[in-house]
Amino acid sequence: MKAMSRSFMLAVLASLLLPVLARAQEGPLLRPSTTAFVEDAYRLGTGDKVRVIVFGEDDLGGEFQVDGNGHISLPLIGELQAGGKTAANLEADIADQLAGGYLQNPRVSVEITTYRPFYVIGEVNRPGEYPYVNGMSALNAIALAGGFTEHASEQTVYIRRNGSTREESVPADQMTRIFPGDVLRIKMSTFWSVMSVVSPLSGTGALAYSLARY
Repeated sequence: MKAMSRSFMLAVLASLLLPVLARAQEGPLLRPSTTAFVEDAYRLGTGDKVRVIVFGEDDLGGEFQVDGNGHISLPLIGELQAGGKTAANLEADIADQLAGGYLQNPRVSVEITTYRPFYVIGEVNRPGEYPYVNGMSALNAIALAGGFTEHASEQTVYIRRNGSTREESVPADQMTRIFPGDVLRIKMSTFWSVMSVVSPLSGTGALAYSLARY
């Protein structure tokens, strides 16, 4: 009888906590980004790799990685700022540097060969760093990370972009696009968040699935 009474009280407590935690976790749900990734508009950042070709001067080209300070190190030129620039911007900067005493009318091509990785953390089976592939969606990213854990909130993903500390909540679906450098966080579902509060009070395991999972 005491066990039944305790379970009943826990169920009541959980029912009171669910709406509160649900409101706390939801936040503003934004429209998913359906914009296709546009390479020409992409701005380079740490971890990106570029191939530089200086026509007629093979020894001045090669493949270079953007370092932690946003620089690449080139023959003759030395360190050059690449972070925050498009490939076209970088082409122009390299040509300007080479024209300043090294070459006459240099022709330069810059191609992005490898994009910086994105990250998936939280309630996935294999959190970590993953290589970016053009056209990737939130569902693709979650699948690469081993899928949701049984405790995950499967409707929403929280994304930090462009080095921002601010998270945006968007639907965890095929329409939400992922970009290089994104950090995706999968939260624990409201149900399991409630259980993490209720279970220690009960001295037993969670109330299993006596409550509907959120």
